[in-house]
Amino acid sequence: MKLLTVAWTAAATAATAAAGAVATDPDSRWYQRLRKPDWQPPALAFPVVWTALYADLAVSSAVALDSQRVPESAGRPGRQRREARAYRGALAANLVLNATWSWLFWRARRPWLAALEAAVLAASSADLVRRTYRLNRSAGVALAPYALWCGFATALSAAVARLNPGMDGRQP
Repeated sequence: MKLLTVAWTAAATAATAAAGAVATDPDSRWYQRLRKPDWQPPALAFPVVWTALYADLAVSSAVALDSQRVPESAGRPGRQRREARAYRGALAANLVLNATWSWLFWRARRPWLAALEAAVLAASSADLVRRTYRLNRSAGVALAPYALWCGFATALSAAVARLNPGMDGRQP
């Protein structure tokens, strides 16, 4: 893994985390009044899990981008470069989706829209795991918890939206 690649992926994931954190406000009256499912993890779980997942995403992505493995279907010169460029685009789109959820849920106060966006994020995350696995199997396996957590976040977002009809967009 090259230092420049891991610096880029770490900076990108850190920027995503910062953008999401700016929007997040679990102490707001609006959020405190929302009903949550019984199976929602404790508040402390979220920063712990997300920190670990962001670190995993940065490292796994750097490993995949610097992988020398050429997919079996390759054979033409430049294929590896195109795969890496497509991977960077998929990673960037995923990170934008990741940060956007916080703005839709916490700032726009649109739980259903956030749940829909979380589903798109989960699909993007699964695709990113697939792309990572294609470039480096170990990195792809290591990234799988990220996609699983995004799927869980989708279910949690939908449950919160379902438990709070009429709260979509309501101000405190």
